[in-house]
Amino acid sequence: MPATQGENVTSIDGQSDETIRDILTSTRRVALVGASAKPWRASNSAMSFLLNRGYHVVPVNPGLVGQIIHHRPVVSRLAEATPLDMVDVFRNRAFVGPLVDEVIRLGARTIWMQLGVIDETAAERARAAGICVVMDRCPVIEVRRLRLSETGAATPNRRH
Repeated sequence: MPATQGENVTSIDGQSDETIRDILTSTRRVALVGASAKPWRASNSAMSFLLNRGYHVVPVNPGLVGQIIHHRPVVSRLAEATPLDMVDVFRNRAFVGPLVDEVIRLGARTIWMQLGVIDETAAERARAAGICVVMDRCPVIEVRRLRLSETGAATPNRRH
């Protein structure tokens, strides 16, 4: 849900710190789309960080199917990563529209587009379907900025 008057807003997505905190503390299952086995890639380090924080992360990358990243098997499609709480997108904006349609179909609670990934049209479709949309942010940065504890990821799920 977009921020209301008086709430701290730090990004183009209109989400308040409270909403970001709620997403990060209530999410348990994350599909990481665009996962990379290359340790220098942001998706690789973000996956490691999320796993170390107690999230269940499923790497999604059709080019790496069958490989293992951080002791997790890579799947080719988002549907293979269900059930989903959050989809963390490490893909170019050009791929976001169809991905959002799949997220809607699969019923994820949140779609999180990484830094530099902004697609207002796709975001509006997701919001209309009741999905919380985060754009142009990184969960690693937000966890650190909001000083969330390692146990924050393991709290019960709530709808956003």
